[in-house]
Amino acid sequence: MFRGELFPQKPARRGKAVVLALLFLVGALLAPAQSQQPETSSSKPQQQQQPAPPQAPPAEAGGPQGEVGPIAVPKKNPEGMPEYSVRVDVPLVTLDVLVTTKDGHFIPGLKKDNFQVFEDGQPQRVSNFSQSEAPITAVLLIEFAATNYYFIRDALNASYTFADGLKPNDWVAVIDYDMKPHLTVDFTQDKKAIYGALNTLRIPGFSETNLFDALYDTLDRLDRIEGRKYIILISSGRDTFSRLTFDKILKKVQSTPNVTIFSISTGEALREWIDARYGARSDVREAMMDFQVADNEMNTFAKMTGGRWYHPRFTGEFADIFRDVSSSIRNQYILAYHPTNTKLDGTYRKLKVEVVASNGGPLKVVNEKGKPVKYQVIAREGYTAKHTVE
Repeated sequence: MFRGELFPQKPARRGKAVVLALLFLVGALLAPAQSQQPETSSSKPQQQQQPAPPQAPPAEAGGPQGEVGPIAVPKKNPEGMPEYSVRVDVPLVTLDVLVTTKDGHFIPGLKKDNFQVFEDGQPQRVSNFSQSEAPITAVLLIEFAATNYYFIRDALNASYTFADGLKPNDWVAVIDYDMKPHLTVDFTQDKKAIYGALNTLRIPGFSETNLFDALYDTLDRLDRIEGRKYIILISSGRDTFSRLTFDKILKKVQSTPNVTIFSISTGEALREWIDARYGARSDVREAMMDFQVADNEMNTFAKMTGGRWYHPRFTGEFADIFRDVSSSIRNQYILAYHPTNTKLDGTYRKLKVEVVASNGGPLKVVNEKGKPVKYQVIAREGYTAKHTVE
């Protein structure tokens, strides 16, 4: 019993019994009604609470992401039926966009109003916008086959130059391939482990260069890792023995979200020397045609994913190339939008990103001397609208 000024210290036994009986009777009569009302006292049994809906994951670059949220059901549930909520997946597309001058310098300071996004020709409203400089998650995919000394030298020089530019918070794995891919070192932040993996690449085994199989396997590995990922592909670009066709690897590239490929072709100087000296021979012309096809494929992999393709002639170019790659990866604009076409039907959607002035007119960029500068917008060309697996 509560004790206080309003309650006598020792009530009569009969009165106490009557009060208890009345409380019991009233409680019994109100029990059905109380089961439909919210509880107001801690002494009453609590209704079982529904678990909170999962929060949407942070925005990621590439294909659509699941943005899950509850939709309230205002109607009262029938007696005996559990409460529930309806949940839907709302597609969210995130794009990494790089805006640089023609000589590769990043253009900072742009705002959300400076970007226009088109999906299959239809304008989209950008809902989220930011500029990022963050650690990277990348796979160094290297062609290491018994083909030619100059190709191997270029591949290793490029790989060591890339490793030199890594920062302590970067995650990098090394995969080399000939007939099949080999995981030389799994994702690590230890730069010494990366150097150690590269140091094992000294005596190649097979002459086959199965690029399509190796790239497919690498994309498959990265598809299971969250966040934005990159592939640094260092290769001649030639494929000699893969089970997959070029069309199949293109579909894999298109359907793997959040992966950007930067491709570096090897052996350019040797190819030019051979073409200049023996280009009149039919067998040499045929070989040069194979390399031109390989270059087009390497360029396609990069362009489709918002990356860039490089074909250096000299070893001294590698430092500038990887400074450019680092700038592209670490300094970028991130745009996110909910597409007007909300169907996740597995179709491929073409994307186009344009940069405009705040008033909607052409954007003018000038250098420190006030002279106009040409610029380029680099973003992936599209994505496959599909459900993501959580």
